[in-house]
Amino acid sequence: MVITMLEHVDLQRKMTKVEYRMDTDVLKRELALLQHTLKDKGLPVIVLFEGWGAAGKGSLISDMILTLDPRSYKVFSTVSPTAEERRRPWLWRHWCRIPERGRIAVFDRSWYPETSIERIEGNLSEAQAKRRLESVNRFERQLTDDGYLVIKFFLHISQKEQKKRLKKLSESKETQWRATRQDWERNEKYEEYYKVFDEMLEATDTECAPWHLIGCTDRRSALSEVYHIMVDSIRQALAEGEERKAAAPKQDGKIDPGPFSLVKIPSLREVSLDKTAPENYKELLKEKQEHLRAIHNRLYLQKVPVVIVYEGWDAAGKGGNIKRLAAALDPRGYEVVPIAAPTPTELSHHYLWRFWEGVPKDGHVAIFDRSWYGRLMVERIEGFCTPEEWHRAYREINEFEKELFDRGAILLKFWIHIDKDEQLRRFNDRENTPEKRWKITDEDWRNREKWDQYEIAVDDMLRYTSTDFAPWTIVESQDKKLARLKTLDTVIAAAENRL
Repeated sequence: MVITMLEHVDLQRKMTKVEYRMDTDVLKRELALLQHTLKDKGLPVIVLFEGWGAAGKGSLISDMILTLDPRSYKVFSTVSPTAEERRRPWLWRHWCRIPERGRIAVFDRSWYPETSIERIEGNLSEAQAKRRLESVNRFERQLTDDGYLVIKFFLHISQKEQKKRLKKLSESKETQWRATRQDWERNEKYEEYYKVFDEMLEATDTECAPWHLIGCTDRRSALSEVYHIMVDSIRQALAEGEERKAAAPKQDGKIDPGPFSLVKIPSLREVSLDKTAPENYKELLKEKQEHLRAIHNRLYLQKVPVVIVYEGWDAAGKGGNIKRLAAALDPRGYEVVPIAAPTPTELSHHYLWRFWEGVPKDGHVAIFDRSWYGRLMVERIEGFCTPEEWHRAYREINEFEKELFDRGAILLKFWIHIDKDEQLRRFNDRENTPEKRWKITDEDWRNREKWDQYEIAVDDMLRYTSTDFAPWTIVESQDKKLARLKTLDTVIAAAENRL
């Protein structure tokens, strides 16, 4: 007989008021002190409260946060996604809520109802629910790899206890709104929900983000457990953070792109740059733009999101290429997202956070002028992240793009390519042309000095992130006109293939 996780929970434990005060007074003071320490050390903390309706989530959260400085935490009450949120990948709204370093985010329900409750209530197939659980494990692993502490509580009560509490809520005019028809229906199907909750707990009880199952028949004993776990978890995370700082940085040279099928792509030096645009370039450009304009309407009607990434050498022609592509799109249905150096707020989050915010809704197009791939190029070469961080990023980026693909997005990634001599010619042209001088900076010249380092980094990037669901296209841009035609052709082909 298999013993489920929920069967291990002690629902009979009780504490007297005296026992509770003796147990928690010191813990509350320590938790308050630890909050100031984690703020100083930059430890971001995510605390999830999941569990049965009427198990006491709101009550426990209210008591716990009284101990904390309200300037350094935020409580999120997660309800069913809005119509606007449903037009983006399901994890989008949760990524947007992760806290800055040094802050605490408390979730009264989180991403878990969308893996369990939606499965029972008919919005998810079993296969879809399984994929979501896998996505959750990746999401939480990415956060904890980046130094986040994720504390997960599941509040457990029996069917009989839940029914008693719902009845008590229903008897008072002030609280009857809290016992909804949905709560009563879930109580009637308690065994069905029990099975799905237990499967969810089993599938997502990971080493990096384990579950803490709390018996909530008695409120005082439940609160005591929550305080003990909060204090122990934060104390341990702070100690591990100090150990990581003291340890020598890892120099592991192995790149792990994750369990994805990679598409073979040539190295930059194998790419021929001899081709030129045909003489009827203008006619072809207009024809392809009109074709794409018609396709864009169909993408919108069929609610297919499109993510287009532009990377390339400085002066390779990204801006002009984007301009010709955007000219073919309905301005109400696309956005160009220029990516600059991260702001202090962006630096205080997981590096993918700012890119999740720019993910397009269904039927819309997002064009990224530079992107998350900066971590594998400039951040790697200039030392803006550790070797461990950029080695980890190949897999994280592939996982990020897989989430977009699973949502139904078309992903197109362009490397706009020129050779070193052509870049020098264009740099000099910019320096010597007053109306173009704003395009050239000292940083461009510094990057050029590291051409060989960048070439190695770009080859690694292309090799390990060109997946079968998000392949790279190397665009020969020695002739800018040819490059513009090629990107239009590639976008058109990908869209037609999907439609």
